[in-house]
Amino acid sequence: MRDITTSKEKLLKKIRKALLEKRDNPYPNLEDLPHYPQSEDPPEIMFAEEFTAAAGQFVFCEDEIQLIDNLLNLADHRKWRKIYCWEPALQEILLKYDYPFFETDKDFEQAEVGFTLCEALIARNGSILLSNAGMAGRRLSIYPPVHIVLAYTSQILTDLKDGFKLIKNKYGNQLPSMITNVTGPSRTADIEKTLVMGAHGPKELFVFLLEG
Repeated sequence: MRDITTSKEKLLKKIRKALLEKRDNPYPNLEDLPHYPQSEDPPEIMFAEEFTAAAGQFVFCEDEIQLIDNLLNLADHRKWRKIYCWEPALQEILLKYDYPFFETDKDFEQAEVGFTLCEALIARNGSILLSNAGMAGRRLSIYPPVHIVLAYTSQILTDLKDGFKLIKNKYGNQLPSMITNVTGPSRTADIEKTLVMGAHGPKELFVFLLEG
């Protein structure tokens, strides 16, 4: 008698059989193995190269004075007047050097720059790990057309899995409701395959990296 079982039915039978047969994990250490070859470059160089390749703008600062100087020059060149900063640790730096900023969401619809901290920098793909756990919340990194992130060299991690491990160790069972991995300014090419920057977020993304 000819077998009239379809290919789909044969596949489903194999899946059912596999589900019924309990097996030990043949690769128990797979998640601990590196996914990429070891890089000879230090993490700072790796991040800067990958971040700029994704249209990010990278500024290294040796100290807070150089940070403020770079920020002043950039704001003067771009004619920025409405820079919003809501995180106390970042506000403390700006207040120390009398740098003007908006500490509330008054007239937030007119915001030109959102200035925030971050959870970590991921060197492998030049991305920034953000969450809404801080005072910046969800809006400050998304709504203004320019997003500036202040990060420290101690926050640079090699891979995304290292970033998620950091988040888990830091927050435990109280994970933030928003964890975002940002790689460059927002973009889309959905409309006629034309690349548009800032379609669903900032058009420009800066990272000021501070030693420490």
